[in-house]
Amino acid sequence: MNDNIRLKDKYTLAKCCQPTLDDPITGYFSHDDFLKVHRTDCRNLQKTDPARLVELDWKDIIADESPAPDDDYKNLDEIDFAILRHHREYGVDYSLMVARILHMDKQEVFEHHRKLREMKLLQRVDPLIIRYRKGIVDNKWIKHRNHTYYELTDKGGVYLDFHIKEDDTP
Repeated sequence: MNDNIRLKDKYTLAKCCQPTLDDPITGYFSHDDFLKVHRTDCRNLQKTDPARLVELDWKDIIADESPAPDDDYKNLDEIDFAILRHHREYGVDYSLMVARILHMDKQEVFEHHRKLREMKLLQRVDPLIIRYRKGIVDNKWIKHRNHTYYELTDKGGVYLDFHIKEDDTP
């Protein structure tokens, strides 16, 4: 497999066909909320539901070479990063549940969600059907309830990765 290919969030390279940058590719919506990137001629794609396949182009899914946060990064505190980590780990979630899981005041989480959304680190999820929180109930989908649900954006992932690297630096 070509380990030096860095993909945007929500994409992962298929292990079965080991696509390279020279290969034409097709995406497969997997059960783990990732789009698996396969070579278009992969034998495994012939066995799948065609409705779960999507045409892909490398230029649309390759992550930026060295993403770095903008100047607004300095406006984030540890609570913001705890919330971003929560959304990376659990996926789509709403403020009351985040407050409960992180043992935080609900109003404080509401305010941090608003701030993170304004900074485009989190985005609202359209009120349709969403996957229930990872690790709680596997493969369960629920109707969007009377909450505002949020998910991590690519930019939020960059900020979180940068923060993690800073913490790991001696």
